[in-house]
Amino acid sequence: QVQLVESGGGLVQPGGSLRLSCAASGIIFSSYTVGWYRQAPGQQRELVATITSGGSTNYQDSVKGRFTISRDNAKATVGLQMNSLKPEDTAVYYCNAHFIGWYEKDYWGQGTQVTVSS
Repeated sequence: QVQLVESGGGLVQPGGSLRLSCAASGIIFSSYTVGWYRQAPGQQRELVATITSGGSTNYQDSVKGRFTISRDNAKATVGLQMNSLKPEDTAVYYCNAHFIGWYEKDYWGQGTQVTVSS
């Protein structure tokens, strides 16, 4: 059974920092591109950042320079360090694991709420 379990969300003031973490099980983690997406109320889910099995990263323009994604294949975890948070970063953040090979697999975590407010 595949599980992606996020942690680290919460309430933070503008300009503050949070670190999200996602622990994966049931997959060959090192073979997957993993990443973070977010969904604000009334909006579509959007990509925040991804990191490939080879370590290449991709960020949404609005978070470049503020967020850093990282992965630890030995622990099967992916992290998202979020600095200089803004109210518009408020959303539910979802962990994703994606594999394309002979077949395609896509897995999601349950989400963790991040609220940036004074």
